[in-house]
Amino acid sequence: MTLYPLLFTPVLKQYVWGGRTLQTLLGRALPPGNVAESWEIAAHEDGASVVANGRFAGLSLTQLHAQLGLALIGTNNQWAQARGKFPLLIKLLDAHASLSVQVHPTDEYAQAHEGNELGKTEMWVVLHAAPEAAVILGVRAGTTPEAFRRALSAGQVEPLLHRLPIKSGDFVCVPSGSLHAILGGALIAEIQQNSNTTYRVYDWNRLDNGKPRPLHIDKALDVINFAQVEPSLPYPTLLEETAVMRRSQLCANRYFVTERVEMATGAIFSGECNGRSLEIWGCLSGEIEVNGVPVTAVGFTLLPAAMGSFAICATQPTTLLRVTTP
Repeated sequence: MTLYPLLFTPVLKQYVWGGRTLQTLLGRALPPGNVAESWEIAAHEDGASVVANGRFAGLSLTQLHAQLGLALIGTNNQWAQARGKFPLLIKLLDAHASLSVQVHPTDEYAQAHEGNELGKTEMWVVLHAAPEAAVILGVRAGTTPEAFRRALSAGQVEPLLHRLPIKSGDFVCVPSGSLHAILGGALIAEIQQNSNTTYRVYDWNRLDNGKPRPLHIDKALDVINFAQVEPSLPYPTLLEETAVMRRSQLCANRYFVTERVEMATGAIFSGECNGRSLEIWGCLSGEIEVNGVPVTAVGFTLLPAAMGSFAICATQPTTLLRVTTP
């Protein structure tokens, strides 16, 4: 069976904090309303992207995973296969307004309280940021669970939240248990576990269709890591640098490893999908061909784990994300 680089038609999600940036900045056709998320590579019960090229065109990623199994996701992800899960979910987020202050559980907590759902460790790569854009990550020094609960009850939680300014090119590693929020004015690429479980603790006192959105205070307090005190933004780790290519590691955890790969026109990256891990490549700027399949910015391709050798050729200067599973 010949496998090939897969392209997808994404799933669009409309939430109160979304906007029109995917259209105005990326030139995508959107339905009316505020589009908050584009699920670029997704195989979740709440949304599955559909293969857009080749002989698997028309199949959802969920259907393709059921058909190919470990040949798609790789033996590194036998744990996910055993739970009937595709391991990752790739999104674009248009944070036109601020997202809620929230936290995601670990796998263990999610399995105990949310059925067969996974926990969620994630990361963000900032594609565009307004001058005052920022994120919330962690808590201010001296914040205890008791003080946090009191502040929530009094509607005075904002002084306990740790704020980090962001700009285009920054990245943020967000392990499960991190209290976090993306504030308004940012376009984000998100790499995450394949989960849609969010415990919302504060939603800026806003209404959605005339009603406040539900909060999940007790579960959130169970899982917030209050030892994550005033973290700073991380720095990339240089892996390789030549005259035509630079590779840097961004975030690495038990679920995924993300690199940033910068290539000059004509540069070629050669690799091998040897059955252990899928590879997801995101073109953030420029244009590439992967085994002859063109990928333009901002777009993603999934290389099945058993695909074999591949070559990525930059047809113009380009910045890429490479995601693998350890």
